[in-house]
Amino acid sequence: MTPEILARLGTRQGIPAGVWALGFVSMLMDISSEMIHALLPVYMVTVIGTSALTVGIIEGIAEATASITKVFSGALSDWLGKRKFLAAFGYGLAAFTKPILPLASSIEWLIAARFIDRVGKGIRGAPRDALVADIAPPHLRGASFGLRQSLDTVGAFIGPLLAIGLMWLTADHFQAVFWIAVIPAFLSVGLILVAVKEPDRPKEQRRVRMPLHRDELHRLGATYWWVVAVAAVFTLARFSEAFLILRAQSIGLPQALIPIVLVIMSLAYSLSAYPIGVLSDRVNRLTLLAVGLVLLLLADLVLAFATDFVWVGIGVVLWGLHMGFTQGLLATLIAETAPAELRGTAFGMFNLMTGVALLVASVVAGALWDLTGPQGKFLAGAAFTVLTLVGLFVIRGRLRGRADA
Repeated sequence: MTPEILARLGTRQGIPAGVWALGFVSMLMDISSEMIHALLPVYMVTVIGTSALTVGIIEGIAEATASITKVFSGALSDWLGKRKFLAAFGYGLAAFTKPILPLASSIEWLIAARFIDRVGKGIRGAPRDALVADIAPPHLRGASFGLRQSLDTVGAFIGPLLAIGLMWLTADHFQAVFWIAVIPAFLSVGLILVAVKEPDRPKEQRRVRMPLHRDELHRLGATYWWVVAVAAVFTLARFSEAFLILRAQSIGLPQALIPIVLVIMSLAYSLSAYPIGVLSDRVNRLTLLAVGLVLLLLADLVLAFATDFVWVGIGVVLWGLHMGFTQGLLATLIAETAPAELRGTAFGMFNLMTGVALLVASVVAGALWDLTGPQGKFLAGAAFTVLTLVGLFVIRGRLRGRADA
């Protein structure tokens, strides 16, 4: 994917080439990550011998680590006035730690590998999202975030497909698949270094000396913090996608075919994220967010009572659609409610709060799975989703003006 091709794509669609480049960078890293993550929960349970609760704790800690790191990398990008370097460093760290996974022989090694990989994700996350907001024109911001999210998620279904094929070719050799996953990770690093050009900081933009100081956090504004609060409660209604994989395993899906769950989810996610992003530039974003929550509610109910793979597949499709309706919209709302000079900090704090919520949700989900089985876990997710919907309508008036802007 050369800079010339990216420039032509940007000219045709109106979305800048830098946004396309960041989308393809995300896609390549996701191909690598999802080749591994599509198999990792099953590998931990069937090969290493861990429990579902342990899977939930590991996944929650991994994502919380990424979220905490995003706070500091986002603030640092505001202080430096530069975002590309931190984003590239984060992708590089994740790439260089991928080889740890096929070498891991114990749960301690797997935890260490996931931890370091998520540190890399944390370093790149907030600066990359702030960079998208800096590059994208205001009238195409929803479409730009939707496009990046959509391309990212294309990688999320290509990765599991490759995992399925390679598991078949290698006769279920987990480590061989993990080694091959290293290749697209390094391609991702090369692309961001070559194809992404960071815009200059506007001369009139205020310089931020202490982004995490109380006064600067206050400058983010009440509307921004309301968006973060809604997102955090919403995340409590979700949990790691590892439990979608375990749900498929619970109905007897063959081990080599289990990654098809992430393929189905990611396909629904990627096909919906960009159109919803485009639509959000024209209609009320909070209405679309509410639709996404309804889709999550339906997904939880279907997965709670599923008796065969057809119903699990329907639940997974609904889960993917809810992601497409919500993730790009939340990122767009953060970009629009925060001051331009504090966007890195804003995305960092947003990811910290949602990461802590995801940690809580994943640990609780693992405990409920062990105590009550899949049905109790997914019904609890449905209950939290209803609470989030109620909260969204309560604060709708406060957010409406900024969301429609």
